[in-house]
Amino acid sequence: MATQIDKEACREAYNQVRDDNSDTIWAVFKYEGTRILPAGQGTDYEDFKSMCTDDARLFAFVRITMGDAMSKRAKFTLITWIGENIGGLQRAKISTDKALVKEIVQNFAKEFMFSDPRELDADNIRTELKKAGGANYDAQAE
Repeated sequence: MATQIDKEACREAYNQVRDDNSDTIWAVFKYEGTRILPAGQGTDYEDFKSMCTDDARLFAFVRITMGDAMSKRAKFTLITWIGENIGGLQRAKISTDKALVKEIVQNFAKEFMFSDPRELDADNIRTELKKAGGANYDAQAE
């Protein structure tokens, strides 16, 4: 059976992360049978990381604060998590189902696909976002 996504509920969670007046920095979308639904959102990145288990497959939209002492700005990323215990058929399906998620999650600086918890390190993601951002004027940090 084809995967479906709850567009309205997922869009609401996505918009909460994008809202500059909200403290929400992540939203997770998980499978429930053949449907993709919002599975949580929060203000602590560690809470998001705890959802990324060996038995989970999920999508996450995450806000990362970037910048230097002079200016801060939000960058967004789409993370696909595939736990180590996920079978081949489900791994393949997540790649095609990502198109459904991208109909809602449209604005992000970089996309990641992870299966190792160490890859979820916030500094690792921040470094990759900095590389993807082009010019780096933070000369004091060099």
